[in-house]
Amino acid sequence: MTKLLSSLAIGLLLTAGAASASNTFALGSAQDSQTLIELGTVVADGNGVVRVYDYRTGEEGRLLGSAGVKAGANTNVKVSLAPSYTDEVLAVLVVDGQAVARQIIRIDN
Repeated sequence: MTKLLSSLAIGLLLTAGAASASNTFALGSAQDSQTLIELGTVVADGNGVVRVYDYRTGEEGRLLGSAGVKAGANTNVKVSLAPSYTDEVLAVLVVDGQAVARQIIRIDN
């Protein structure tokens, strides 16, 4: 019984790792606009949303904008941003209420 439970636990860990590996952003780490973030292709396990936050203090700050995504590969994902004076933002992919991918993006002024 112990071996069975251990095998099940390992299987669940491997499955969870594989699922989270498919939630990704395809963009580079720098953008040149403070009002529009071009994320390129976003891959999500399920329907969700990309939220972009002010990150100038090194922590998730005010929500600046968001865009919905569908399960699978979403091409040309763009998020319009509220005006701000930040030089870094944090893009967060949320699926089923859980943050499944994050990326810090530098904004070159």
